[in-house]
Amino acid sequence: MYYPINLRIDDMKIVIIGGGKVAYRKCINFLAFNKRVLVVSKEFIEEFEGIKNQIEMIKDSYDEKYIKDAFVVVAATNNKEVNHKIGIYCRQYNKLVNVVDDGELSNFTVPSFVKRGDLLLSVSTGGKSPSLSSKIRKDLEEVYDESYEEYVKLLGQARQIIIKNTSDIKERRKKLKELLDLNSDELRKIYSR
Repeated sequence: MYYPINLRIDDMKIVIIGGGKVAYRKCINFLAFNKRVLVVSKEFIEEFEGIKNQIEMIKDSYDEKYIKDAFVVVAATNNKEVNHKIGIYCRQYNKLVNVVDDGELSNFTVPSFVKRGDLLLSVSTGGKSPSLSSKIRKDLEEVYDESYEEYVKLLGQARQIIIKNTSDIKERRKKLKELLDLNSDELRKIYSR
């Protein structure tokens, strides 16, 4: 069973071994969080060409030297034995590893997610049905559209003002709860000064 957690990956070295579709999809996920990653593969699908300035690409086969100082590793080659070898190494050296073809060897998975600025909604079925996770993510994308990026930002600004100006805890909680009844325009009018 997986424990849900959000990681601050700013200072973590992230390495993806593999250059196919799954490796590309994993890479795009990290880029959504402004994280530069190292991708190692003898061959890359052409989609990597479009993101080559945002990542570090090394054309080579897997070697432990590429993951030795990594914190997060994704084993996404088309070779089950190589993926297994990467997984064993990472588990032995206490690294976070996602082995795309071996859920039991992985110690983390990446859920489907919707990101709207600081709002992050994630969905996981624990690997049982990725297509259900994807369907739920698509439903969430419709409900929580792009406007939520600004809305969450405005809520954060209003929250800071309330915390700064309201010392009574009960009153503060009441005001913070009432924020959710306001839309973006109302928040802007009241708290954007």
